Amino acid sequence: MKFVRFLPLFIPFLLFLFLEIFYFWPRTIYLILPIIILLYSATCFLFTKRSAKDNKWWRYIILPSYFTVGLVIFTLMISNRLIVQSLFILDVIFIYYYFNIIYYYLVKVEDYKNYAWENISSYGNFLGIYFTASAIYGLQSFLDTPVWLVILVIMFVISLAVYQVFLSNNIKKELGFFYILLSCFVLVELAWTITFLPSSFYILGLLFSVCYYMLVGLIRFYLLKKLDSRVIKLYLIYGFSSILLVLLTARWM
Repeated sequence: MKFVRFLPLFIPFLLFLFLEIFYFWPRTIYLILPIIILLYSATCFLFTKRSAKDNKWWRYIILPSYFTVGLVIFTLMISNRLIVQSLFILDVIFIYYYFNIIYYYLVKVEDYKNYAWENISSYGNFLGIYFTASAIYGLQSFLDTPVWLVILVIMFVISLAVYQVFLSNNIKKELGFFYILLSCFVLVELAWTITFLPSSFYILGLLFSVCYYMLVGLIRFYLLKKLDSRVIKLYLIYGFSSILLVLLTARWM
């Protein structure tokens, strides 16, 4: 099964082909997305079959799945071809790095770089939440979707995202479950409040993703027993500065 080593190259290549098919024939989205998630699942399954560390393959498809799904739906609301193609390239690059890291984490453990999965999970979750939240707010705007349905979808995505962060940081289930519920409760309240702001879905998604990054980051460091005044100041300064900058520069309706 030497071909397993080439999957981190082969899967991004297939992903790019499917994204281009979707770009020229948007109605294929209902076929393209399930195929992409199936490819991700098969890749993670093959990795775990060769791994002595973990056989729970489904753990590793959470982040790439909602990252790609959120990004693809997000591009449906963008008319600029250059931006759409740039986002496709971003998705391909992210998937390449993600599966390359997972390969070393599960299969070729001796060459794995410490904290690689934790780091890509942290940054990938921020982008994935931004694309997903922006797509959800955009659909609400364009399709006049009920707020309660928006909140349900966001709650589901948040649960997956926070669970994936805790998994990648080896946080115990007993601790993680309570804090997943806590994160969902707080972030759902924020998501509901943000829906009332008179701005574009780009801005609403960015505000929500910054709030997500602040809250989950602080909880993660707390559960890892690494939370100190320096970390708190860093997250609060970054978070509130970003929110203030977005609010001051955003175009309001």
